[in-house]
Amino acid sequence: MWIERKALAAEIPAAAGLDTRRLCETLAALGFPVDGVAAREGTEALDVDITANRGDAMSHRGLARELAAKLQQPLAPLEASPAVEGAPGIDVRLETPACPVYSTAILELGMGDTPLEVQAFLLALESTPKRLPAVDASNELLHRFGHPTHAFDADRIRGAVAIRWARAGETLTTLDGVTRTLVAQDLVIADASGPIALAGVMGGDGTKVTEATRRVLLESAWFDPKTVRATARRHSLHTDASHRFGRGADPAMAPVARDLLVDRLRAWCGARLMGAWTVGSAPVAGAPVPLTETLLARVAGEPLSLAEAADALRRLGCSVDVETGGLRVIPPTWRHDLSIPEDLAEEVLRLRGYEHIPSVLPPLEGPPEPLSPSYLQRQRLARRLAHLGFHQTVTYGFISPEADVAFAAPGNPAEGRTLVNPLGQEYSVLRGSLLPSLRAAAEQNLRQGAREVRLFELAPTYASAPQGPVERFTLGMAWGGILDGEDYLSPARPVREADLSGIAQELGWDRLPEVRSLGEGLFGFELTVSELPPAEARVIPAFRPFSRFPAVERDLSLLVDLGQAYGALAAAMKAALPLDTLQDLRCVDVFRSKGLPEGRQAWLMRMRFQADRTLVGEEVDGWVAAALAAAESLGAKLRA
Repeated sequence: MWIERKALAAEIPAAAGLDTRRLCETLAALGFPVDGVAAREGTEALDVDITANRGDAMSHRGLARELAAKLQQPLAPLEASPAVEGAPGIDVRLETPACPVYSTAILELGMGDTPLEVQAFLLALESTPKRLPAVDASNELLHRFGHPTHAFDADRIRGAVAIRWARAGETLTTLDGVTRTLVAQDLVIADASGPIALAGVMGGDGTKVTEATRRVLLESAWFDPKTVRATARRHSLHTDASHRFGRGADPAMAPVARDLLVDRLRAWCGARLMGAWTVGSAPVAGAPVPLTETLLARVAGEPLSLAEAADALRRLGCSVDVETGGLRVIPPTWRHDLSIPEDLAEEVLRLRGYEHIPSVLPPLEGPPEPLSPSYLQRQRLARRLAHLGFHQTVTYGFISPEADVAFAAPGNPAEGRTLVNPLGQEYSVLRGSLLPSLRAAAEQNLRQGAREVRLFELAPTYASAPQGPVERFTLGMAWGGILDGEDYLSPARPVREADLSGIAQELGWDRLPEVRSLGEGLFGFELTVSELPPAEARVIPAFRPFSRFPAVERDLSLLVDLGQAYGALAAAMKAALPLDTLQDLRCVDVFRSKGLPEGRQAWLMRMRFQADRTLVGEEVDGWVAAALAAAESLGAKLRA
């Protein structure tokens, strides 16, 4: 919000002696950083950033209170002539606890205009003066003292005034010219004809003050912050009044602001007070908040005396009683944010200065705990997949019901994983599968021209259960695009399902996963991480020195069934061979022909042996015979 320097100095004269740089630094030290300084109307205006919990500081008087407490300088007295209250000129009824106090007055306006200095003040704060004293005085008081007020044309009010809940379907044309349909949760000011204002948000067009207005009915009340916030949000009306009432105004200011408004209208246009009265009373202050010396020292990080804390809190307007071992504090009416002992301790430190808080390391209570085996497994699994050329991705844990139903398991209904208050329909279900998110990420990369996409994600998925969603870590993989093709020795080909099956075997999966088509040329699978065997700590095998002795190769041409699994045959043959001399075993040729026995094919299996000595033909022949016997145990035969 904008703060004018001259108006701030009028509330705390000590601010006039501070140059702009020092003033900005002081406000920042108090927790109100200045985002900018502008020269307007012959003065400087500061753009001060005020947090949502400090509605009391959204005015010149509010920031002056903070500066006075920090600089230990007095505030200027609040000059308001208390209006002599009498019998109500108009019957005002409070029909809901959302408005506990309502101060009002009726004035007969005279001739006069808004003073030039007030017009300049409003212009400096980016508020356009209306040249209507009742309206400009209300706006000037809002910026200067932080309490919203309103002026109605008294001659347009029909019958008694009630502060009540709206009736569903009632309408109100607000000052912005928009006709709004109200709901039962809206708090309104109403007369016999219906709503004439949205309480704490905006007045109505039918009772607004114009050049023809001769009598005004003033309003200075206190409205429930939650009600005002909800109404402003419901009708998309974010006004200066709703910002202040919604953040918590000072209930004790209701009659004071009314008196200030009366004084201004008397001085500016010679208004004559016809009557003033207050209905209801301000809310009673809450229970005292205790602040112990132990808690104060814990928050501060060092011992602080209760006398110093009591002095700081009193400068902030608190009523403080010193007791044995602590303080008994009653916050001022404008500080609704001080409700627990920690709030009070933080206020003491804020006023004392954050630069005085010592920098110390937290105590170590013991050695670091070891990382869990499940975390280490996921870490090694991710590293292994990265070595295989896959890129790890992170996607949202929420998906749309449409994406979920396409991939969730049949026994995992979305009803048990649907959020009560989602960010939107597309993020309303806790995902039961990683594949929808991986598919979306892979398709996006392919659309952007990627030739090949290799993605994986290690993240929780959720299963519906009577006690609520159950989390389990899942590995999801997606692979698509074109492989090879960089040179004539490796012709290009599309990714196939078998490629992903090979990755699953590489990870130690003891059976082939269900590889699913995620789109044209894009495949994926997922499996629960706990079902994978623990990954070895060392991914890259230890270096084995090359032998200086020659290698020996042997070929076996085997007749095998068409349905023979290559992995099973190769594993059986390897198990029969000495691992310290076997360098490689692989199928180097597959031959199928009508000349072969029906239902059979020929595989040429090549074995390479090498050791740190010269191999003898007899022992190599023995190894080949053992490999042949292992193959024959699976139904293979030596091709003639």
